[in-house]
Amino acid sequence: MRYRSLGSTGTQVSALCLGAMTFGEADEKSMMHKVSSNEEESFAILDRALEAGINFVDTADVYGQDGLSERVFGKWLASRSARDRVVVASKGRFRMAAGPNGTGASRMRILRAIDASLTRLGTDRIDLYQIHMQDLRTPEEELMRALDDATRAGKIVYFGASNYAAYRLMESLWVADKRNLNRFVTLQAQYSLATRALEREHVPLCKKFGLGILPWSPLAGGLLSGKYRRNQAPPEGSRLAQWKTRYESFNTDRNWTIVEALASVAHDLGKTPSQVALAWLLARPVVSSVIFGARTLAQLEDNLGASELELSADAITRLDAASAPDLGYPYDMMKNVDGGW
Repeated sequence: MRYRSLGSTGTQVSALCLGAMTFGEADEKSMMHKVSSNEEESFAILDRALEAGINFVDTADVYGQDGLSERVFGKWLASRSARDRVVVASKGRFRMAAGPNGTGASRMRILRAIDASLTRLGTDRIDLYQIHMQDLRTPEEELMRALDDATRAGKIVYFGASNYAAYRLMESLWVADKRNLNRFVTLQAQYSLATRALEREHVPLCKKFGLGILPWSPLAGGLLSGKYRRNQAPPEGSRLAQWKTRYESFNTDRNWTIVEALASVAHDLGKTPSQVALAWLLARPVVSSVIFGARTLAQLEDNLGASELELSADAITRLDAASAPDLGYPYDMMKNVDGGW
């Protein structure tokens, strides 16, 4: 397993981060119903990940329901005495309680959310606490001061953003600089061969200001796993067979071209499509760690194969060409001008 700096901090995290969204057997109220792992399976996946060198696990208060993922993860940490061997990441912002203040990123809401996550995780600090999405109702200075206070109190070590617009992320960095506050060190965002919109503004911003990118959904909900083919129905029991609306959103000529190019590169390298898709992300600028999920030990083992895979320049060029995004204005105008982009 290779290790990298978490953004511009000195903390080292594994190049692969285990996403805990599937931990805990969710009931029919959760979007993870029938696509999650029970506690025993979750523990086995965590045990193997730790053995393989993964020291970075990402969860959130809304994963499962009523904090299920955090509770399962916290129980595992305690049962394995693993707290000091794992960089624990969690997130808060989405609704966890009824009423007008049961959601959002206000100071009151976020400080409550941090305390609740600490209780569920059974720990005295969260190593990376992330705001799950920007909240336009809350001034960024209010949020930055709340997170700075939580850092100074020792409840969180670092904090990061997730699902932020570039302008809002830049505003947060500006506020922190002007008010001499701790600031975001990472950006967790959707990023994959199928979803490259992040490269327009977020990647240059993170590169300039030293934020580490933590891609989520690196296999595009399983589309890039090798299980799906053009003009064929999703395999029975697969995630995209259940999430029909999401599958239809992926069912485009561009995405099938990516899937086919990925399969070709994987065949040439003797690797699986999942491994190649993850390795492509690990070769992108300012990526600190790639977050992947695993419902089974078999899925975990497959993904672990990406940790030491370094793609050749030719393989990257082939994948870049197949997945090239439509940049749109003004980026398509700027890209061919020296100093334009």
